[in-house]
Amino acid sequence: MKPSANAHQSDPANRARLRWRARRGLLENDLILTRFLDAHEEELTDEEVDALTRLLDLADNPLMDLLLGRSEPSGEVDLPHVRALLARLRQA
Repeated sequence: MKPSANAHQSDPANRARLRWRARRGLLENDLILTRFLDAHEEELTDEEVDALTRLLDLADNPLMDLLLGRSEPSGEVDLPHVRALLARLRQA
């Protein structure tokens, strides 16, 4: 299946925007997200990009708690594809 013209992988601007949004105020978040993107960005599906975007919408402290396993997704980020990506992020 060929990605659509505005899909993440086919749009360099979307990829740059995601990487920019991954830069966080808390160093721990920044390190985890940057390492993950360095290793996996080129293979991310659009569903995984959506999951990461939802996580990046969170404030730094709640995001860090999720990344470090101190809390579990709730509310708008409590979705199967977000949980799946979060599991991958926790292994990074």
